Amino acid sequence: MTASKDITRINISPDREIILVGTAHISQESVDLVRSTIVSEKPDCVCVELDENRLKALEDGDRWKNLDIKNVLKKRQMASLVVNLLLASYQKKMGESTGVEPGAELKAAAEEARACSAHLVLADRDVKITLRRAWAGTPFFRKLKLLATLLAAIFETEKVSEEELGKMREQDTLSIMMEDFGKEFPEIKQILITERDQFLAGRIAKAEGKRVLAVIGAGHLQGIKSIIESGMETPPEEELQKIPPSSKWPRIIGWLIPAAIISALIYIGVEQGSAKVADYLTLWVLCTGVLAALGATCALAHPFAIIAALFLAPLTGLTPLVGVGLFTAFIQAYFCPPRVAEMETVAEDIWKLSRWWKNRFTRVILAFIMPGLFAAPGKFIFFAKIGKTISGE
Repeated sequence: MTASKDITRINISPDREIILVGTAHISQESVDLVRSTIVSEKPDCVCVELDENRLKALEDGDRWKNLDIKNVLKKRQMASLVVNLLLASYQKKMGESTGVEPGAELKAAAEEARACSAHLVLADRDVKITLRRAWAGTPFFRKLKLLATLLAAIFETEKVSEEELGKMREQDTLSIMMEDFGKEFPEIKQILITERDQFLAGRIAKAEGKRVLAVIGAGHLQGIKSIIESGMETPPEEELQKIPPSSKWPRIIGWLIPAAIISALIYIGVEQGSAKVADYLTLWVLCTGVLAALGATCALAHPFAIIAALFLAPLTGLTPLVGVGLFTAFIQAYFCPPRVAEMETVAEDIWKLSRWWKNRFTRVILAFIMPGLFAAPGKFIFFAKIGKTISGE
């Protein structure tokens, strides 16, 4: 029998045992522990904290080579891609501190399960569902704070040592970390930790076999242990995989803005004539198109993308259905497609600011973000100007 502070045994019945192995996802010690434990315990079933897509990503090191960024843009999944890249980049950066690939112990668990002919269970919820539930459950201004926190973590230069990772696996330290995280982002903690504890515990408890071994992140160990030992009934998987409907208010406000602009222009036309309307239409083009083109220029976008920003921003600014960045990014990807080598290094390049303009992949992201970012202040300038005219100031 393997003895370790990172291993917890739960006796469900005289002939059934669940073994929980808590790991740090970027620790060589955890990789070794997982391999040796599976070999010595010879479980009937091995559960891993992975979904099907994440397992494929771990086992396919060339996955970025096959990513079609133009297809991502067509499906309007750019925001989701950026968030996934931020998370992957953060894990990769931490992994470089110890020389271990993020998730290496989970990959090792899958390999050892196949080697010993144990049944492999992918026990985690689809990461896309987790992220979408977390995003949908976060208020707008807290989303900005969350993104700022992620960016700050990415550009942080402090390295994590194997000794510090060992401390992170200690229950008391983890409890403090989770408590702090819960205070900062309680709605995120509910989705990323509490719900996943329930989802993982449910699948582990239902796994077939007299001896079930589960490889999970140390942060989930106590929560899963408590649920299984207490026999707590977990919510149905269908409930934990539902995507909450998005709020209608952003959509309503998105349509109210162009309605207000058009109404204001009609009012000015009636009161002051068509010449004044033409002046404001020109101002709208300057406030949106010119600034969007400036944003595309700062992104070092292709000249055609800059021209598209100039002409399309005034039009897309009148609808919440699509942003100018979707067009500029697609044009950038079409004329300057990322090279294979750049796709392979994007997870590393994304947290080094100077490389964003050198890597063609991250330049597509910049071409997606910066035109809209630059055009936003221009809209406020236009609203302020037209508001003064209507109020008679």
